[in-house]
Amino acid sequence: MLAVLGVFVVVLVGLMVGVELAVAAFVNPILDRLPADGGLLARSDGARVLGRVMPFWYVGSMALAAVWAVAAWGHALTWAVVLAAGLLALSVVMSVTLLVPINSRVARWSAGGAPADWREQLGRWDRFHVLRVAVIVAAFVLLAVAGAG
Repeated sequence: MLAVLGVFVVVLVGLMVGVELAVAAFVNPILDRLPADGGLLARSDGARVLGRVMPFWYVGSMALAAVWAVAAWGHALTWAVVLAAGLLALSVVMSVTLLVPINSRVARWSAGGAPADWREQLGRWDRFHVLRVAVIVAAFVLLAVAGAG
């Protein structure tokens, strides 16, 4: 049963990493190259859609990693699961304190209703997001190591 839990957590976190990496490396840079404010509208819609789904994914991943850590207590690679759960907790804290406030504003923007500094705000979100992606990638690697061990 422990192995099944490990596989499930690795897949869940791996898919989350894939989505977030795609947003950081491909989707947002493509949207930022759209003419006029086309990227603004697309990013506003993305903020609304992903803003409804990702909180559950982040918190669920963190909680399941913590369950795995407790269930695996005493095994050789439990330290990796514990550290990964801690990194996932850090990603949730980063999300709530750094990214969600910006994302909430972006979700309300429209073509005519964005503030003058909307590009700077999106740039700040992108920088915080890259840091968060690095944190969840590290968590994913630790979980994969623990699952392989």
